[in-house]
Amino acid sequence: MTHFDVFNGDADGICALHQLRLQDPIEARLITGVKRDIDLLKQVNAVAGDTVTVLDISMDKNASALHALLEQQIQIAYFDHHFPGDIPQHPQLSATIDTASDVCTGLLVNKHLGGTFLPWAVTAAFGDNLYDAAATAARPLNLSTDQLEQLKELGTLMNYNGYGGAIEDLYFAPAALYEKVKPYADPFEFIAKDPAFETLRQGFESDMQRATSIEPTLQTDKCALFVFPEDPFSRRVSGVYSNQLARENPDRAHALASCLPGGGYLISVRAPLSNKTGADELCRQFETGGGRKAAAGINLLPESALATFSDAFEQQFS
Repeated sequence: MTHFDVFNGDADGICALHQLRLQDPIEARLITGVKRDIDLLKQVNAVAGDTVTVLDISMDKNASALHALLEQQIQIAYFDHHFPGDIPQHPQLSATIDTASDVCTGLLVNKHLGGTFLPWAVTAAFGDNLYDAAATAARPLNLSTDQLEQLKELGTLMNYNGYGGAIEDLYFAPAALYEKVKPYADPFEFIAKDPAFETLRQGFESDMQRATSIEPTLQTDKCALFVFPEDPFSRRVSGVYSNQLARENPDRAHALASCLPGGGYLISVRAPLSNKTGADELCRQFETGGGRKAAAGINLLPESALATFSDAFEQQFS
C-alpha cells in the first residue's frame, strides 16, 4: 500500500502537511510543485488499497482526477480553503473545506488536530497574508512580540519560496523545503538551526529591493497594476510583494503581472484587505485563473489580453 501526500508548494501547504505528519508520521510519496502548480491530483497513480491526503489545492481545479480516484475506491482526505465547486458525496472522501476569507489550510488542519502544533498553523496563516487570523490563533501560545515576528517572517519566507514559473526559479523545490522543515516540531528551532532560513531571508531582501523600484502602470484610489520584467526575481516576488502592497494600502486592490520567458504574464491579484473578496471572481474570467476570494491569480495570461485584464481588474474593484 502506498500513501500519497499531495500539497501546495507554499507556506500553507507545507505547514499543513507538516502538522499532519508530526501527528501521524507515515512514509508517503510527495506530490507538489510551485505555488501555481495546483493541477496535482492527476499525478497520483494510485491502485486499490492506496490512500491520499490532499492539502491546499482547489478541488474545483482537480475535479476530474478526484472523481477518477474515487471511482477506484481510493480513500482521500481533503483539506482546503479555495473555491471547491461541487463537493462529491462519496464514502471514500473526507472533505474539510472552508472558503472564509480569514481561514487557511494550516488553520483547518490545526483545528482537525486540536491545536497540537499551533505554532506551525500560525506560520501558515502569516504566509497566506492572514495577519489578523494568525495573531488571533497565536494567543494561546503567549508569544512575545519578537517571537510572533519570527513566525511572521518564517511564513513570509516559506510563501516567497513557492512562487515561480518553474522549480528552477525557486531557492528550494517545495518538496525539498518540506524535508528541511520535517525534523522540527518547533518552528523556532528551524529558524535558529537550519541554514535554509538564512538563504531565503537574503534572497527575499534582495528581490524586494528590486520590486519596490517598479512603478505602477495603472493606479487609482481603488486599484493598482504593476508589470514586472521577465526575470526569475519577478516570479519569485510576485506573491509576497502583492501581499505587502495590500497591507500598505488596505483599501486598494493590487495586481502584479510578471512577464514569462515564453511570453505572456503570470498574474497575482490581491483584493483590498478592507473588503477581502472578488479576486477569485476576477481571475476565473480568464483561462488558467483561480484562487480564493482575497488572493487569486492567473498562471498564463496572453500578452494580447493584458489590456482586457486591466479593464476587468479596474471594473471588478471600482
